[in-house]
Amino acid sequence: MGHDDLTWLIGGPQGGGINAAAEGFAKAATRAGYRVIANIEYHSNIMGEHSYYRVRVGQDGRRNVSERVHVLVALDDETLVGERHAAFPGFKGHVQEVVPGGAVVFDGNDDPGEHGDDVLLCPVPYLELLEQALKGSSREGQAARLKVMTNVVAVGASLALMDFDLPRYQDSLRAEFGGRRADLGELNAKAAALGYEYVRERFADGFAFRLPRVAPPKGRAPLFIRGPQAAAIGKLKAGLGFQSYYPISPATDENVYLEAHQRDQGLVVVQTEDEISAINMAVGAAHAGVRSSTSTSGPGLSLMVEGLGFAAMTEAAGPVLVLWSRGGPSTGLPTRQEQADLRFALQPGHGEFPHLLVAPGDVHEIVRDAYEAFNWADRYQMPVLVLVDKALGTTYVTTDDLGLDRLPPIDRGARFHESANGNAKEDYLRYDFSEGNVTPRSVPGQAGGIYWSTTDEHDPRGHITEDAENRIRMQEKRMGKLDLALREIPADRFLTLHGPKNADITIVGWGSTKGPILDALEILAREDKVKANFLQVRIMRPFPADAVAAILRAAKKTVLVECNYTGQLGLLIREQTGIALDQSIVKYDGRPFSEEELLDGLRHVIAEGPGRLMVSHRLG
Repeated sequence: MGHDDLTWLIGGPQGGGINAAAEGFAKAATRAGYRVIANIEYHSNIMGEHSYYRVRVGQDGRRNVSERVHVLVALDDETLVGERHAAFPGFKGHVQEVVPGGAVVFDGNDDPGEHGDDVLLCPVPYLELLEQALKGSSREGQAARLKVMTNVVAVGASLALMDFDLPRYQDSLRAEFGGRRADLGELNAKAAALGYEYVRERFADGFAFRLPRVAPPKGRAPLFIRGPQAAAIGKLKAGLGFQSYYPISPATDENVYLEAHQRDQGLVVVQTEDEISAINMAVGAAHAGVRSSTSTSGPGLSLMVEGLGFAAMTEAAGPVLVLWSRGGPSTGLPTRQEQADLRFALQPGHGEFPHLLVAPGDVHEIVRDAYEAFNWADRYQMPVLVLVDKALGTTYVTTDDLGLDRLPPIDRGARFHESANGNAKEDYLRYDFSEGNVTPRSVPGQAGGIYWSTTDEHDPRGHITEDAENRIRMQEKRMGKLDLALREIPADRFLTLHGPKNADITIVGWGSTKGPILDALEILAREDKVKANFLQVRIMRPFPADAVAAILRAAKKTVLVECNYTGQLGLLIREQTGIALDQSIVKYDGRPFSEEELLDGLRHVIAEGPGRLMVSHRLG
């Protein structure tokens, strides 16, 4: 009998091939017709430390990872027995997560540590099988040098337990090695087959958690995608012309993707010497008339804030800045999850200036928000921040469609044009008060469109002035763009109420908490008979205070869910509406909510009443 919700986990040393192993399996599962969500947790020191990758597979698409491991694949002893450092005893190894009836695949020479009697142990001689795979090839006798290839031996062994279609995985391996490396693809496929046969002959009979066979997708295979690719695709669809960046985790993946496609997509991608250069080049490109963007994370934004003020003061049409939030402060947790940059992103600089802030909650929303951010930047002539937390950056999901054919038309906003008689306007005022909050903009080289641009306060022509009346009118002109955006942007872009309007409990959240919360709604309704809904806030600035207040005033009980210490969205809601949420569940251990953590938290606050609850199953 097949098991329709299976979690497979591989752990090993960073640089030991767990990425390739897990993503190869996840891609093969997607192409075979399963729905997949896959998330990696890794250290920031690049090599050596323990990392692990969860892949959740089934016929119905789950939106969150689970701690209930059905098949554990170990590439190091730390996966089995836990932390090497005695000072951190909380993590006792992933063997503790294996469910009754589950299995552990490990090197035949390793000690699996403590485990339940109902866990199937599958020792596999990784290096010995790799040596067999290399026999007769030009790499015979090089097993020790090519030890990283034992990852596919281990994966192949685990696939036998699940009764997964081995050729699908082998095809996925071959696809990674083309041209002169095609022989390596064949050797990897052979190594996987040897691991598969080894376990199938010895351990696979009677294993409880086998994947049900599903019909492969007809036509085009589903997409297997994560946040950085989605953001890049949204930007390209919007007509991105210029992208600048300085490498920083986890934003770099988006920039690398755009670099790889800049020739065929007709854009320029520049790696700058620092984040200050990156933001200023992006602002300059926006003034030049192209759709421009940059991306960074918290430490990079700290250096970009004056550049954002520069863009707002000069009323540039952009840039779009994708902020990949990670653990802080300072260097903090460079490769870990946190939603602690919201307050910073709401006020990214000194003084008061307009900018728009939107926070997508999945890959579909990332595509749409990255795309539409350029329309907003052009229409309102101000910078737009797209706030995406790290969990969305490192989590792969299966999807059939990104909704590219349902995106709104491109809107370049108010543009300066020559007069009807063919002569250029003689007295072009770039910051004219009479045009309302948004003045038609010109681009360099446009006849009659010359103006002064300065970061100091200026008059309608752009000349520096400190006149009091002018200052009042200019500040009202700029800041009034936020009210204009609040009126013009469709209401459904600001927030979404998921689930029934009349619910026992209203959960409030944003960003990557969307997937875990939506899964929790279904489980609470099915298992606990609790009717819950979910208020997801998307656009944070300008804030939809009236709409949020109406929903919360009608709610019977409210609970905030965030990956930060202070509950920053809750603070924003109280500031804007005067409403304090009844309860909060916060998490700040550097990892996203698992299904079990969020359910435990929700069940606790439902039973115990008002208060603040911190959850982390990493504490043991």
